[in-house]
Amino acid sequence: MPLSPSGADRLVIATHNAGKLREMRELLAPYRITAVSAGELRLPEPEETGATFIANAEIKAKAAAERSGLPALADDSGLCVEGLGGAPGIYSARWAGEGKDFAAAMSRIAMELEKAKVPPPHRAYFVSALALALPDGTISTFEGKVFGILVFPPRGTRGFGYDPIFLPDGYERTFGEMEAEEKHGLPADGSQALSHRARAFQLFARACLTQGPPD
Repeated sequence: MPLSPSGADRLVIATHNAGKLREMRELLAPYRITAVSAGELRLPEPEETGATFIANAEIKAKAAAERSGLPALADDSGLCVEGLGGAPGIYSARWAGEGKDFAAAMSRIAMELEKAKVPPPHRAYFVSALALALPDGTISTFEGKVFGILVFPPRGTRGFGYDPIFLPDGYERTFGEMEAEEKHGLPADGSQALSHRARAFQLFARACLTQGPPD
């Protein structure tokens, strides 16, 4: 289901999350796709009733495509902590509550690990599922993961969500301490990107942005 990077294409980013929108726009920028968010279009947020990241991404993408009449790209992502049986997982945003208080959510993870008497290192991974939906109902999905450990107390003020407690394997700085380009920049040589969202985006770009970015 290719999208031509002609400059005339419009794509709805099915999110009301400012941090997620910023990252998606940065990833799309080289392809000259005009991106508008569901929030900017004042589209309602559908209820996420799926049991997986992919299912929830599909729900959001389909809803945005149907209401806007444009192709829609949705991301559903979260943090899975092995010592907590994969929690918070698809409920990662809900752990932050209606006020999106991720400081409280990170504290909750630390408390839950302590309560469960899980010794460090605390293995965890981020998941990002992308779904591209067309107004005719056609849909494609892509998923990326990145593995690492959790660190407490949180480190860094960059990024968003659980980034300050996630230290990816092979790195000495958390996502919260990394510049945007290091976290989710796409390597020029085509090698695997670092972040879960960038890895899912690489799969999406290869399948749907077939002509590649301009020189």
